[in-house]
Amino acid sequence: MDARRTTPTPRATSDLPLHRLQVPLPHLLPFAIGTFDTIGPLSRAGFPHRHSFYEIVHVTGGRGAHVLDLVHRPLAPPQLCVIAPGQVHYWADADELAGRVVLFNEDFLLGRPRDLAALRALATRPGLDLGDQADPVGALLADMEHEFLTTPPGFQGVLQASLHILIVRALRAASPGEPGAISGRPGELAAAFTRLIARPGGVRHSVASSAQELGVSPGHLQTLVKQATGRTPGGLIRRQQTLEAKRLLACTTLTVRQVAQEAGFADPAYFCRFFRRETGMTPGEFRAGVGGNHHDPRIASIAARPDGP
Repeated sequence: MDARRTTPTPRATSDLPLHRLQVPLPHLLPFAIGTFDTIGPLSRAGFPHRHSFYEIVHVTGGRGAHVLDLVHRPLAPPQLCVIAPGQVHYWADADELAGRVVLFNEDFLLGRPRDLAALRALATRPGLDLGDQADPVGALLADMEHEFLTTPPGFQGVLQASLHILIVRALRAASPGEPGAISGRPGELAAAFTRLIARPGGVRHSVASSAQELGVSPGHLQTLVKQATGRTPGGLIRRQQTLEAKRLLACTTLTVRQVAQEAGFADPAYFCRFFRRETGMTPGEFRAGVGGNHHDPRIASIAARPDGP
């Protein structure tokens, strides 16, 4: 199987590599599943990078840590790691990493907005302990890999249904008292808005431009997002801008002026005031705290900070 992730250019706009999905059957489905070995060496990438697709990793063996958006989590297999488009992640000091990797574009879950919202929720942590879901998840992934490799009649429907079950089991592991509960996830419009601003470059959207792209009025977007998430669209954009700035300060050598531009600010001075208000630190203080910009951004230790699970 040849299901490799590639970087189309040596340098992405934000100075972070962007891996795109390449699958062996692109004319059939934007989906791939396999082991770390069959998916390819980039599945073990030890340098900070982004994806344009979703990735679910079932880690069954190995040592080291997974770093997701600057949060460092030591591996303790079996674990599930969910990475959403736009997030920055890498494997730190990983050795003998084993398990299965599932890759898919958002198109593979068309018509399943609640599953996409659940994936975004699961992607807020760098590793999920599976508990009593470990055996069912392992068996489910083995069956999904068999479907993918043998392509029997109706295999695409089986894979989509199995992916839904995988998400439900992950939610059960995340919230043991609420088996399979997805009803508390954001509504369809709120989920679409969250995905829009979380994509690379998405922080440049204003509330008005987001509403226009989603085909609703700003007032309607404001009401539904607040109902579904408890936050205003503007508040969610500010939170995403802060996260994007942290990613770029920690994992690239971009200047503060360039970071400001990538995070959606035309005025670097205003960006510095904004960042200090949101984090309690200047951009320079934050960068110094995670390793400083004199390092090669591909060195795995640059953001390896023990921030907890």
